[in-house]
Amino acid sequence: MKVSVCGKGGSGKSTVVTLLAGAAKERGFSVLVVDSDESNSGLFRMLGFSSPPEPLMELVGGKTALRKKMQESGVLEKSEISIGDIPPRNIRGRDGLNLVSIGKILQSLEGCACPMGVLNREFLKKLRLVGNEIAMVDMEAGVEHFGRGIDEAMDKVLLVVEPSLESVMVAERIKNLAGGMKKEVAVVLNKMPSKKVAQKVTDELKSKDLVITGVIPNDPLVFDACLEGRVLDRGDAFLAAGRVLDGLLADHPPAGR
Repeated sequence: MKVSVCGKGGSGKSTVVTLLAGAAKERGFSVLVVDSDESNSGLFRMLGFSSPPEPLMELVGGKTALRKKMQESGVLEKSEISIGDIPPRNIRGRDGLNLVSIGKILQSLEGCACPMGVLNREFLKKLRLVGNEIAMVDMEAGVEHFGRGIDEAMDKVLLVVEPSLESVMVAERIKNLAGGMKKEVAVVLNKMPSKKVAQKVTDELKSKDLVITGVIPNDPLVFDACLEGRVLDRGDAFLAAGRVLDGLLADHPPAGR
């Protein structure tokens, strides 16, 4: 199963991806985390790796070479890509948890992220998962990845909503865009300070025909782990993410489960 984790910038997509990946690993799955957010550079630390993998962008010669190929039907050479096909320098792995990165904006005047979007779309389209493998994709903030067609290869769209009006408004836009691709959307409420606030946000989303899959509380352990660069593998938020994962699996059990 390939899961797109998306939402407004700052809603906690990377945190949710990390929590879901840990919960899936705890349940015996082989997890591939795809870092496709070109601006957030700290996901590898949250997952417990000391350094990030070399971006997949380098497999095609970097942004300059990729830009020349943007009009071609395919970017990568193989028609199908398995986790085992990814070169060691482009993947970090530990105990059933793997991380790849599409690419990052690292300097000023580097140009737009469009080439990375092309590569991300082609990679996810060609990625083939078998048995108990799950891919969690940390999408770029906002809605542009829908315009690029990146979500077409996804089995599930998991929408992260924080307690703010802007986040709710972005959620409605994402629902409409995903619907245009005939993709199911599940919503996870994140950073909820209380049941009262969670219920208020839930009511607002239900009025927009959005279904709530789960609620992740505003857990101080998440704040501490992010500040100290530790792995998010315990606490109320971790347990809540496990329940969200179980709900996703119940709707779409991976092959071999």
